[in-house]
Order: sequence, then structure tokens, then C-alpha cells
Amino acid sequence: MAHYALVGPSDSRRPRLGRPVGATNPVTEAGGVVLLLPDGEPASGRRASVRAHATVLPLGRQLVRAGRSDGLVAHVVRYRGRGWNGTDAQLAADASWAVAEAVRRYGDVPVCLAGRGMGARAALRAGGHTAVAAVLAVAPWLPEDDRAAEPEPVRQLVGRRVLIVHGTNDARTDPELSYRYAERAKKSNRDTCRFEVHADGHALRQYHDEVHALAADFALWALFGHAPSRPLADAMAAPPPLGLRMPLAAGFGRSLR
Repeated sequence: MAHYALVGPSDSRRPRLGRPVGATNPVTEAGGVVLLLPDGEPASGRRASVRAHATVLPLGRQLVRAGRSDGLVAHVVRYRGRGWNGTDAQLAADASWAVAEAVRRYGDVPVCLAGRGMGARAALRAGGHTAVAAVLAVAPWLPEDDRAAEPEPVRQLVGRRVLIVHGTNDARTDPELSYRYAERAKKSNRDTCRFEVHADGHALRQYHDEVHALAADFALWALFGHAPSRPLADAMAAPPPLGLRMPLAAGFGRSLR
């Protein structure tokens, strides 16, 4: 659409990977890679948000600590700009570029796309890349159902492990839309589950530690074959709606098994 072309970022901008999270020296080998996808905006020509970049760093640090013995490396994807921009789906295109770049740097290693908000939508959309083993979508921004438009695709997720986490009091991104998306995804991909963080909002501040513990549990299982916690295994195995409305218990992570 012409509107989005006008607000799109300059062609001189290129996506790139930030330095490995938590690393003090260059990293040349990895057992698995997590690509962190910050939040964005529906339509914008502005440069990527520094604040959004900083928001995903704590999750990256938690994942790197949990997966250090397995050689887990995490990078924040630095977008060309902060806008999804309609059919251009620029954040998803940047996420796909980042997967290809991770493969170029580290070789044939499994990749987990982990996004927040609009970045979660990008992670889900780019999940079809052959190197992607898992997708983590935190408080995903998903479009309203529109009979005049194609629904948000889910077939690209077949063969991937997918975890969606959403606060039930999220006033910015509708948790009911992520439930409907998960319901469609589960029909074609049984390795899909969704956790609800009751009474928490978009930033998931109240259950920050529990969300990070669940993310680490998921990443170690999906990338390295560690045994998943009982709640994660139960959510994956349960049919809808149970496995798509699994409550995240307070204190999750203090005793995972």
C-alpha cells in the first residue's frame, strides 16, 4: 500500500545482529542460538527503538546463563526500523535475515526466535526458516480478525516447538487474539502451547522471574533436548483449550521438576 511505502525506512539501513549477549570476547562457535526480537510499531519509518532493544536484554542474559554449558549464544536483532508496515512485514523480513546470518556465522545449529510484542509476531511469521527449531512469543501483537484479509499464517510453524506467553490483563496486545492464533496453530502443529500469566499486564513485571524461568526451560528443551518441566510437558500434551490456557504458577522456576 502506498501509505506504508511512504513511512518505510531508508534503503540505506540494514538489519544487523548485536554483539553476543553477555559475552566479553568474540564468539565463533555455538551449540544453539537465540535471536531476540524487540517490540516495534504497526507503521513507522523511525529508526529501531533503543528502549525496545534494552527490554529484551534481561531475557537474553537469563537464557545465556541457563544454556552456557550447552554453548547457547544469544543476539538481539537490530531492525532497519521499528515499523511492521503492512504487507512489507519488515520486522519479519529482518528476523528471517537474522536467522540466515546466524547460520552463516555459526553453521548448522538450531535457532530459537524469541520475540516480544510486535517482535513476537515477527518471530512467529519467520518461524518457517529451515534453521528454526523453536519460537517463543511473549505478549504477541497480532492483528484483529478481518474477513477481507488473509488470516495470520500458521503453517510455517509445522515441525517447530512453539510457546506463547501472555498476561491476561494486557491492555496493549489482546490476549484473546493470541489464544485464537494458538488454537489455529495447534491444529497443524501439536508442539504448540500457550501460558497465561493471570492478572499481569503487557510488560509482565509482576511475574518477571517466572516468565524468564519458563522461557529458559523451553529453550533448553527445544534446542538441546533437556527434559522439559512438568507444566511445559503437560501444556504441550494437553488438547485445547487446556494446553492453550495453561496458568503460569507463582514461583515457577524455583523447583522446575
